[in-house]
Amino acid sequence: MRVSFLLIVSVLLISLQSNGQFHVGVKAGANVNKVEDKSYNELLKYGYMLGAFAEIKLSKKFYIQPEIQINQFNTSFDTSLGNISLPGIISAKLDYLSIPILLNYRLGGGFLSLQVGPQYGILLNKDKSLAQNISDAFRGDDFSMLGGIQLKAGAFRINGRYFVGLSNINDITNDSKWKNQGFQLSIGLTFF
Repeated sequence: MRVSFLLIVSVLLISLQSNGQFHVGVKAGANVNKVEDKSYNELLKYGYMLGAFAEIKLSKKFYIQPEIQINQFNTSFDTSLGNISLPGIISAKLDYLSIPILLNYRLGGGFLSLQVGPQYGILLNKDKSLAQNISDAFRGDDFSMLGGIQLKAGAFRINGRYFVGLSNINDITNDSKWKNQGFQLSIGLTFF
């Protein structure tokens, strides 16, 4: 059963690729983000992004672009986090497995695309250097919306995106809502 399913998927992908309907690639880039809330430091923090993507042609102008990424978001907050009582500013690194699914609309000759779509993130690790009660402060998932542009230059893809969190990642109190937001810049390379 598994072998026949894999064979069917392989034949489908090869036929899509041979017709120019399907591209696969890898990408890397930087995240510039912050967590929105009154207890968080409002400065933007830097992290990284690594991933893979596919482009599936729907029509001459529209493509679906599913991706899988490892995103690192960095943030810092003061000690006014509910019942946590540690002195000073505390920093946290949050690593997410992110799954964006974007709709691309190609403009003009197809070199520039507008992108929009949802992103679901699963928190992989909570910075283990923090005290245990802080590592439990963040929920295990995050839902965001993305919007941006993509420049196509041969096999290369250059992306600039804005993301805004729609879900509350605060897992210690209902008094305040923490939401990820920021920018992502990346460069990708297609293999097929």
